[in-house]
Amino acid sequence: MARIANQVCKLCRREGVKLFLKGQRCFSEKCGVNRRNYPPGQHVRPKKGTDYGAQLREKQKCKRIYGVLERQFMNYFTLAQRQKGNTGDNLLVLLERRLDNVVLNLGLAFSRFDARQMVAHGHVYVNGKRLDISSYLVRPGDEIEVRGKEKLKKKATDAIEMNKGRPLPAWLEAAPTELKGKIVQLPKREDVSSEINEQLIIELCSK
Repeated sequence: MARIANQVCKLCRREGVKLFLKGQRCFSEKCGVNRRNYPPGQHVRPKKGTDYGAQLREKQKCKRIYGVLERQFMNYFTLAQRQKGNTGDNLLVLLERRLDNVVLNLGLAFSRFDARQMVAHGHVYVNGKRLDISSYLVRPGDEIEVRGKEKLKKKATDAIEMNKGRPLPAWLEAAPTELKGKIVQLPKREDVSSEINEQLIIELCSK
């Protein structure tokens, strides 16, 4: 499981946008971007922007949003290239289909790390089968369910309550009271809520 070792608020400040890595904290006044809207580090001076720099920052932002490391990200890029259609759209759709991302979008977890931990500890079931692989790519018709002891169920219920105001993507169907969800269809580019310029990523990875 990819693990972010440094402080996640610094990652948001480095990219200059909220990556929503800390769940509810990102919507509060305690958010690092709200409190210190400048890059981390001492004596930070503005640098002259370059095309390569913009491309790299966009790739880094995308990797941090979905919590994947370099090799895994490049594997997704290679797979996206082999598929029919626009490579950039294919890349984002693949990342959206990750099981940990689905658990988060269903509102069953407080943050992406929380969702990944639920999957890794075997609390997430796909079509009735226990699955502990966060990178599993869901398919239309898959049914997702969170199972566990009362403590875990309460945690998932609290997460649902916290995420009540967030819109549910059109490609998902949720049953909050049962801690379940279903994949109605494959996601489309317009279903990706994060602000990502995939064209810059494709230009960098294609070099």
